[in-house]
Amino acid sequence: MVSSKKVALITGANKGIGYEIARQLGAQGITVYIGSRNELRGITSVNRLVTEGIDAKPVIIDLNDSGSIDDAVHLIKTEHGHLDILVNNAGIIDPDDNSPGLASINTIKRTFETNFFGTFMVTQAMLPLLRKAESARIVNISSGLGSLTLNQDPEWEFAETKLIGYNSSKAALNMLTVQLAWELRNTGIKVNSANPNFTDTDLVPGAIGGRPVSDGARTAVGLALLSEDGPSGGFFDDGLILPW
Repeated sequence: MVSSKKVALITGANKGIGYEIARQLGAQGITVYIGSRNELRGITSVNRLVTEGIDAKPVIIDLNDSGSIDDAVHLIKTEHGHLDILVNNAGIIDPDDNSPGLASINTIKRTFETNFFGTFMVTQAMLPLLRKAESARIVNISSGLGSLTLNQDPEWEFAETKLIGYNSSKAALNMLTVQLAWELRNTGIKVNSANPNFTDTDLVPGAIGGRPVSDGARTAVGLALLSEDGPSGGFFDDGLILPW
């Protein structure tokens, strides 16, 4: 089956920023696949979106399970034949993450398995479907903590947050953005990184003072809806270009 309607997949979309990105894209008339590791949570989130008139569909996708990624590709290919928007939102902060002198190698490996390797697998698996769209968009949900420049700036407001696993996994994700944008430079596909900034979600248990998820989703939604003359291979936060 081939559909002319725009289709988006958002990983980790059953809650938080991912859910809000899906909600905002769905409000634009885009069919949104709610990627979730847990089937029940995914269905519950889809039902909430449907009550708002959004064309939302559940899809089980676990970034640590290549089989679930293959199944998600098959589902979208069967139902639509293409994918217009991929938002790589799923990610973790391991509670045992710490500075380089204190973090364990297992903590770093766990973080990279999801934040980088899993995202890489999803992106690579979805590329054939993205190539079938007229002008697809890939948005990688990164973090200011993944900026080498900001990490070495003692005046930066998050200068004390030195989590070697999380920060370096987001730096690696930014490298994926740069290299994939270069690889796809002669196609209609644009690839960018978005910094949601410090947002009020359960990614950081006990954290307070974050901004609303509607604000955290704004940059990603804008990049997902970029016009043909929009940028590719950049790192953005509320319209500002962030340094790598």
